[in-house]
Amino acid sequence: MSLGVISSFTEATLKERKLPILIQAILLFVLIKFSASLDDLRELYYFFMGGFLSSLIAFLAVYIKFKASLHMIGISSLTTFAYALSLHSQIQLVNIILLLIITMGLVSSSRLYMKSHTPIELLIGTLIGIGSQVTFWIFWL
Repeated sequence: MSLGVISSFTEATLKERKLPILIQAILLFVLIKFSASLDDLRELYYFFMGGFLSSLIAFLAVYIKFKASLHMIGISSLTTFAYALSLHSQIQLVNIILLLIITMGLVSSSRLYMKSHTPIELLIGTLIGIGSQVTFWIFWL
């Protein structure tokens, strides 16, 4: 807001969403390139790759004039990652996964209550988040 790029934190237009999503994708790319190693931190590498993919998809959605929920992309990506980590590592993360699923419900309810998104925007955001993680989960397994 201080740079004049966006007019409101809560009511970002499609045009105003382009730059923050692009910055997020660039930062994730830098994180993947210089921090998360496939050899050392395979799980985090694939998690960040899924985040990078979801950022690119969200950026493309803006260009086709669709506002997917970035909140739902984030929380559904994290939930899917926790589930995949639980399956892959054979550890019980039931409580964490349950808490994340409840959080998904709370986030989606709050976005509807605030009239920030329509149900289809929330659904598409959730599918982008899950799909991007599942894409790299297949490589992981």
